[in-house]
Amino acid sequence: MTETIARVNGIEICYETFGEPSARPLLLIMGLGGPMIWWDDEFCRSLVDRGFYVIRFDNRDAGRSTKMHGRISPLATYWLRTAPYTLDDMADDAAGLLDELGIRAAHVAGASMGGMISQTLAIRHPERVISLTSIMSTTGNRLVGRPTAKAGAMLLGRPPKNREQYLDYLVRTFRIIGSPGYPFDVQRMRDRAARTFDRGVNRGGTIRQLAAIVSSKDRAPGLKKLRIPAMVIHGARDPLVHVSGGRATAKAIPGAELDIVPGMGHDMPRALWPRLIDAITRTANRAGIPAY
Repeated sequence: MTETIARVNGIEICYETFGEPSARPLLLIMGLGGPMIWWDDEFCRSLVDRGFYVIRFDNRDAGRSTKMHGRISPLATYWLRTAPYTLDDMADDAAGLLDELGIRAAHVAGASMGGMISQTLAIRHPERVISLTSIMSTTGNRLVGRPTAKAGAMLLGRPPKNREQYLDYLVRTFRIIGSPGYPFDVQRMRDRAARTFDRGVNRGGTIRQLAAIVSSKDRAPGLKKLRIPAMVIHGARDPLVHVSGGRATAKAIPGAELDIVPGMGHDMPRALWPRLIDAITRTANRAGIPAY
């Protein structure tokens, strides 16, 4: 497991793989401001044990992938639907990474913004997505998936530059958006925050990613055209993306399975990993044995 840089879509994308390339490829896409390490190593290795070749990567403007440019106003973006780049561009980054790895098509799972990118990838490049698992995400329809006032305000803040302050900041953030029905492991979150900070925190990048989200159109019409196995997982107590976003996603994708998880917020607590891994595996199994 070694971090590698791929030249993709005119930028650099940092990625890692787990398992054997001959296994079923599974592309994991993380959410807003989150580097690839937020797909925990143990989580990835558990997926390898289920027969997957796991690929995780830093989205543009996160982790060690290319830091983009452009100062933007979130409010202006919301009303004018303008952004330095779009979810389409981020989906094309994912497709380009598959090209770099010589993978014709993959199973795809995305969390939060990563779910939006995964949906966009399936719409724009349907031949590249074998199965889709969308976790705590939404369709882009502004009438669903709306955050609470407290969680929404948190989106507009920039993380501190100081390392210790950043650790405290991430703990506070996940206390707000995390799963009230499951124990909150402060030390584990501080360890994650430390790794995140040491790999590089892109303070402006999160705002640009947010602009890509709010400038996007409703994906429901495109999702209705998908003909792949799909799973939608959403926390019943998600304060950042209301559960209505998950319900709308499942309604839009023909034949999608919907799993509303009691007590789950906008994170993936360790206690839920078996449920998430079972869901990803079950959805991939529905696709049969396609040629990779």
